[in-house]
Amino acid sequence: MHIQIITDSSSDITKVTRSDLTVLPMKITFDEEEYLDGVNLSHKEFYEKLVECDTLPTTSQIPPYEFEEAIRKVTASGDVAIIITLSGKLSGTYQSACIAAKEFEGRAFVVDSENATVGERALVEYALQLKDAGMAPRAIVEKLEADKKKIRLIALLDTLEYLKKGGRISKTVAFAGNVLSIKPVVGVVDGEVVMLGKARGSKQGNNLLAQHIKTSGGIDFQKPYFLGYTGLSDTLMQKYIIDSEALWKEHVESLPVSTVGGTIGTHVGPGGIAVAFFTLS
Repeated sequence: MHIQIITDSSSDITKVTRSDLTVLPMKITFDEEEYLDGVNLSHKEFYEKLVECDTLPTTSQIPPYEFEEAIRKVTASGDVAIIITLSGKLSGTYQSACIAAKEFEGRAFVVDSENATVGERALVEYALQLKDAGMAPRAIVEKLEADKKKIRLIALLDTLEYLKKGGRISKTVAFAGNVLSIKPVVGVVDGEVVMLGKARGSKQGNNLLAQHIKTSGGIDFQKPYFLGYTGLSDTLMQKYIIDSEALWKEHVESLPVSTVGGTIGTHVGPGGIAVAFFTLS
């Protein structure tokens, strides 16, 4: 019995190099024109459109029938599917996967990552590690359910403008924050995005981000960890890596950096940086 992993494009896995991993695209709509995330809309193209657009694009969950088709392909060859989705508190994608999996009892399992972007990706990569270690499907699912609680996703945003456009903060708060160069630090806790703190300027923001990482329980470098950035340039990301060298230099030679796509980028805008890792405790 072979195992195949299915996830959604919110995991921001842009290059699939394994035959046992499938990434289903979320839908992103700009001015009534619909795109498939990562298929006919790259991360670069998304941000090029975003900075030119007066109104925010919209994102759509993956419907049950698309999960059903993906599961059917897996089970038709006698394999078992493990589906890992964007947090169920952020999207209906998890519910869609559950609906689809009902028809394939014992052959399809759904795990709510309770995370997003590089945090979700860390769980997907962990699932592949467990599979490669020879674990059985149910054992993998049980391990994912237990260890996903140890994933921390912490991010520093560059602007409040997109939170304002999305109606998540008022225009007054956004204006005051931009005037004062406020950089919010946010995290994902129990599947929901929460505010962890605010800093004046990028330097204080980097310091606050590093502080939250230090106090989160330590980084488990034996499990997957990722850094991600929003926008067209990784300048802020590279500066953060240099500034936070003490956190990782003794453990690894380099850090894996990827772009954050439209599912999350729609709401936070360009210039954000995110860190995802498993804690030691």
